Amino acid sequence: MLRVTDPDATVRFFELLGLEERRRRDVEAGRFTLIFMGVPGEEAEVELTHNWDGEADDFGGGRNFGHLAYHVDDIYALCAKLRDHGITINRPPRDGRMAFVKSPDGISIELLQKGGALDPAEPWASMDNEGSW
Repeated sequence: MLRVTDPDATVRFFELLGLEERRRRDVEAGRFTLIFMGVPGEEAEVELTHNWDGEADDFGGGRNFGHLAYHVDDIYALCAKLRDHGITINRPPRDGRMAFVKSPDGISIELLQKGGALDPAEPWASMDNEGSW
């Protein structure tokens, strides 16, 4: 479960990573929304929780989570897509194997190339880290 402050921005972010929204449930009594995202064709899901009253507008890396990691088909293509949508690539895939980005709530997402590293390629090979990851 990941706590999020802007559910729409977070859903768009995870959709860029290739996940789909599977279901959403508003709980009036508890004043929260649960959103379940998953990789098409896979059973595993990520639960996003939005507390309507802003339980923590700035998680500060505390109660939200450490980081998620998952395999991607083409790390270069995905990083380019994210960058084209305004997502900062905090740790570029210089080695063709691993990159880090952050969700709208500052949750670190580790991207790992499926089946081993791709050959180093520009602009990634010479790109510096940006911010923390």
